[in-house]
Parts: sequence; structure tokens; C-alpha cells
Amino acid sequence: MPSFEQTVRHYLSHLYGPRAGEVQRRLNLHIEHFQAHAPFSSASDDAPSKHAPSWSEKDQWVICYGDSILEEGVAPLAVLSDFLQARLGDRISGVHVLPFFPWSSDDGFSVIHYREVNSELGDWSHIRELASHYDVMADLVLNHVSRESLWFVDYLGGSLPGRDYFIEVDPETDVSQVVRPRSSPLLVPVSTRRGTRYLWATFSEDQLDLNFENPDVLLEFVGILLFYLQQGTRMIRLDAVAFLWKRLGTSCIHLPETHTVVRLLRAIVDHVAPGTLLVTETNVPHRENMSYFGLERIPNGPPDEAHMIYQFTLPPLLLHTLTRGEASTLQTWLASLPVLPTNCTYLNFTASHDGIGVRPLEGLLPDHERDALLELMHRFGGFVSMRSNPDGPDTPYEINITWFEAMRGTRRGPDPWQIARFLCSQAIMLSLQGIPALYIHTLTGTLNDVEGVERSGRLRSINRRRWQRSELDLLLDSPSTPTHDVFKALSRLLELRRQEPCFDPSAAQRVLDSCPELLALERGPLHDGRRLLALYNVTDLPLPFENMGEAVTQALSNHTWQTLDAATTWVNEGTLPPYAVRWLVTSY
Repeated sequence: MPSFEQTVRHYLSHLYGPRAGEVQRRLNLHIEHFQAHAPFSSASDDAPSKHAPSWSEKDQWVICYGDSILEEGVAPLAVLSDFLQARLGDRISGVHVLPFFPWSSDDGFSVIHYREVNSELGDWSHIRELASHYDVMADLVLNHVSRESLWFVDYLGGSLPGRDYFIEVDPETDVSQVVRPRSSPLLVPVSTRRGTRYLWATFSEDQLDLNFENPDVLLEFVGILLFYLQQGTRMIRLDAVAFLWKRLGTSCIHLPETHTVVRLLRAIVDHVAPGTLLVTETNVPHRENMSYFGLERIPNGPPDEAHMIYQFTLPPLLLHTLTRGEASTLQTWLASLPVLPTNCTYLNFTASHDGIGVRPLEGLLPDHERDALLELMHRFGGFVSMRSNPDGPDTPYEINITWFEAMRGTRRGPDPWQIARFLCSQAIMLSLQGIPALYIHTLTGTLNDVEGVERSGRLRSINRRRWQRSELDLLLDSPSTPTHDVFKALSRLLELRRQEPCFDPSAAQRVLDSCPELLALERGPLHDGRRLLALYNVTDLPLPFENMGEAVTQALSNHTWQTLDAATTWVNEGTLPPYAVRWLVTSY
């Protein structure tokens, strides 16, 4: 196995050619400084066991903003920590706190200063305090930066270091091949001392892309990454990383240099902070997303990119399944998933601060099924964001709606099964191979925040409500509210899941052949023969057991099963009620 120094030199040579040696010398200074001030021991050798991440069925995460819950006179990060400990305790193990830095737009993803905590949220002591109770995920927003950043001030004035941090492009340049997640112009005019210049802006005119062809930019972010680790974060989310490297004449997405940057960051965290998880955020079709494990480049070698990738196909496909009342497409997709690489896993979720991505459905659903889903979400109060295409008109990019509202009904319209359907969706997500993450507004069954959209003018605000702690506590403590019922039920599922070893992210997963109305999953077997069978009725009608399919019938009849929730022998009920969830365990 090559040494860490050799590995880094190889990656830097790919990125910077003859400049690699000098870049590596400067990178080593960052690492030496980190090792001298790290709050824990860094790796002492390059043995693979030193780099293996540790996870288990107890790993369950929450996604939230630093100010998702507010209380007058208390720093929001302190409120968040107290709420999670009081309401969830050890049912969760980790928290993804969305960008908590000073920002100018996009609710945090247009970062002004990477090494500061937004004073309206708290300070680094609050992050460290949260990290003393839970594993904390921080965003490394490395594709772009705010126009209000000091780097951009440098650029405008022609001063170092920011002068060379951005990407200038002649406005007459053909950029039609560039893949876009937005419909705004790619190039934005900027007035400088040298006249008007046009800068690359993948996401918005306030989020200016950074030039990673300049090694100074890479070194800045290596330093920022190491600083986050010093503050106690254990997971690093590489935001919008797919667009990182630009080369005119290409799609400027998933370029080889982008993958090399991910490999370099993986090598660094494995070396200095073993156990740190590098998570790539790439809202793209499934095959493209899977490439961030590094398997396409080295199919028979060890993975050397992300430890974890977001399972972006799951939310829209699960939404289609439960509103359509048939699981065939979901079954086929789950059955097609490859065996996970060693020390790699998925981050499973249904909702997040962003919308429900539509691109991951490409190749899985025909356009008419996708369009029917979009129309249904409009009927349930949602919106659809669009993106530009290099070869045609704008197309749907994501659905903007809260997950609870998305579960309001089926293609036939709203019905009384909203909570049951909603809980079925979460139970499916929780049972899949990987680590589950629940967005705060999924936990609370939040309704569409239409007023938030009107205030901000941004469609994504529909799912970014800020709760007042007193109001939320009142709803959680009132048995007659959907918030109470949803939170209580999800808390119970989390408690059951964290105690069941078959839900370990490394435990095998198999999809059983069944009727279209049923999703049947098997997790395990484990070394002691223990395995789990998960059954989900994805329709609003009772499902007779004799109609479930031969594979399911055989599995149920060949073993004695116990219900996971009560540890009692399971008795065939005759029918599975609408949206029923059954977690059954056995040993053989």
C-alpha cells in the first residue's frame, strides 16, 4: 500500500502537474499544525484498520438548521441541543447542523466566513457542546462563496488572495454543454476596477464558484476542513461537490479532477482523524451518485472516495410508491443495488432542507408517471423548481413540499390515511441498509409553510419553518395533535431500530419477490443466524396474506417469527391493514 505521502503526491500531480511538490509542502504544514493542536490522536500509520469507520444500528441522525427551534433569550444552538437531549436522548446518535456560518443568502449555503459561527445562532462553544452529546455533521460548502466574503472583496480590489479565487469567462463563450441545477444565468456580470467581468455562478448570482485550478483555493479548504475537525465535528458533508471542477467544452459535472479532490480529502481525514466520515452531496441520477464511492474507476479495488453517499433516489421513488399504491418500481430498484463496498454505506432520508429531487428518477419512471407525481404535489400545496438544460427547455429539478403534506393522499386525492401512510414511508426508510437521517420537520409532521415562501420569495422555504420552542412543546405534549402522534410514533420506531442488530448498516439486504402492493425486505442473516423480515402494505386497502407472493409466504411459514415491537410470537393476521408495518425477527 502506498504511503500517505505517496498517495497525496499522486493526487496533487493529477490536479496541478509540476506544481504538485510545492502544493504538497504547503499542505503538510496544514496537517502538522492540525496534529499539534488536535484534541485527539491522529493516525500513526497507514494500516487500513486505522481508517475503518465505525457504525452500527444505533447510528440514527437528525437534520436541522441551527435555528430550527427558537426560544427567546437563548442561543438557538443551545436550544437545539437541549431539545434533542430532552425529546430524543440516545434514540439519535448524530446531528447534521446545516450551515451555521455567517451567510448572505440560500439559508446558509452562501457562506461569508467559513471559520466563524453565525452570532445569531451562538458560537463554537455551542457546537463543541452539541458534539459532546452527538456526532455532529458540518457542511464544507466548497463549490462557491458569498459575494459578501472577504475573498470577493479581494477580487474586486485586485488583492491577494481572493484576486485569483474566482472563474472569469468571456460572456461570448459557449457554455451550453454545462449541466445546471438552476435556471438562472451561469455567468453573472461584476463591476471591478478592471471593468465589467463575468464570473461563473452555478447556483445564483450571490454564490460565486471558486477556482480549484488555483491550488491556493484547495489549500484554503484543507485548512477549513481541519479546523472543523478541531471543533469536534465527526462528519463532513461536501456540499454540491459534483460541480467543483470546470473545464469548458464539457458538462462540468463529475469531472475526473472533482473525483480526485474527493479522494484527496478522504486520504487526509483517514490519516489525521480516523473514523471521520466524508459524505458527498450529489443530487443526480443513481449511477452518477454511486460513482462517488470510486468504484467505476477501481471496480476491484478498495473504495477511496466518500465513506457515505446520500441515497437521493429513495425520496422521489418512495413518494411515487405510496401515492401510486404499488411498489414494483421501488422493488426493482432496491434489488438492483450492488453490494456495498467495504467501509462504505448510504445516508437514507426522505426529506431534507432542500426539495425532493426529480433527477434521480431518470431512467426509473417514464415521463408521464413523473408528471403525474408533480401534478399531485401541486394539488397538495407544493411547488416544482426547474433547471436549465444544455439541449432544450427547462425541466423539473425538485419538488418543494413538506414530507407530511406530500403524504396527504394518493392519485385519487386526499384521504384519511395521511399519518399511517407517512409512518409507513418512514419505517421503510429506517429499515433500509445504511444510516437513516430524519429532517426535523419530518419528526414534527410540519405543514407547508406558505407564509415562509411569501416572505422569502424562495420555494424551498416551504419546508424550512422555524419553530418557537413553546409552541412546539405544546403540540408535542397535546395528545390530540398530529405533531404529537407523529413524533411519538417515530420515537418508538427509532427506539426499536437502535436495539436491533439486523439494522446494522453492514447487515445484508435482500428484496423478496412479492405482489405489487407489498414491499418485503430481509436484513441479515447475522453470524448467529438472526434475521429480520420487514413487510409494508403500500396501499390504502387491506392486503390478504395469501396474495403477498410465494417468497413471502414461504419465509413466513418456514420459521417462527417474533414481532420486534413486543417480542411476542407473530400470529398470521389474515390480512395486512392499509399502510401497515411489520418488523419480524427470527433465528435459524
